[in-house]
Amino acid sequence: MNPLELTEQINQLEQVIIKKKAQLAKLRKQVEGVPVSNYVFTRSNGNTIRLTDLFDDKDELLVIHNMGKNCPYCTLWADGFNSLYHHIIEKAAFVLSSPDDPATQDDVAAERGWQFPMVSTANNTFKEDFGFKKKDEYYPGVSVFTKGKDGQVFHHSKTLFGPGDDFCVLTSLFDLLPSGSEFFHPKRKINKNSSFQLTNNVAVQVKDYANAITFYNKIIGMRLDSTTPVESKFSINGRNFYIENADANVGEGKVFFEFAVDDFAAAKKLLVQEGCTITKEYHEKSVMLKDPYGLRYHLFEST
Repeated sequence: MNPLELTEQINQLEQVIIKKKAQLAKLRKQVEGVPVSNYVFTRSNGNTIRLTDLFDDKDELLVIHNMGKNCPYCTLWADGFNSLYHHIIEKAAFVLSSPDDPATQDDVAAERGWQFPMVSTANNTFKEDFGFKKKDEYYPGVSVFTKGKDGQVFHHSKTLFGPGDDFCVLTSLFDLLPSGSEFFHPKRKINKNSSFQLTNNVAVQVKDYANAITFYNKIIGMRLDSTTPVESKFSINGRNFYIENADANVGEGKVFFEFAVDDFAAAKKLLVQEGCTITKEYHEKSVMLKDPYGLRYHLFEST
């Protein structure tokens, strides 16, 4: 077959696929919602949240079924959703669920720079009930829910993720290449030139703590995710800011960044050898450091 004939065949097949996808979308819209239980999930701060509350101010909800931190392909899909998150929430609520515990989810999200909300399904049957866990095997995908005026939640549709689906733009782009996408394997590490992975967490010590919370929330427009008498977590544009109540002995103004590493012992040894000082030790794989040049940061081992 000559190039012109191949191109024509490709064009015809593309039009068939476009029409089939339109038919599929139309059929999905016709599916009537099925009432579901108001599941309880665990959030990164350890608090629980119900399915109805995941909608925020929307009446439609997309829930991603992620297999957890050990699945590089799930991470690849989530990286793509993260880049579209600010567009998605213009139309529908969006949440990523995984069987990981909340602390692990927090670490992974910080390392990847994910800005969407996450919930843990470790303590409920959500994944099993919707077919994303069978006989101890997890499956990636997405479920669609709506919420009625009376607060009742309905399940409308679901689909699995996998090679060649419509939910990972990278695969579609690579399939345009002569080499295709078959032999591509995603890597978890973002910065290949360094063993130190900068997370999206920043801590700042402030004075006049109560007024600072109001200022960052009401004036700057940061979202207040959680608050305690000693620390408040804000988020804006995919960055988390931990605003700390600076006591009289510490003083305000100190800023702390955060690095995740694969080998905590080796990274800690290197930094100390290069003149860094450990200012606080949380546990055997988590410390605060100050370098000789003025920067302060939290160092922890990536889960």
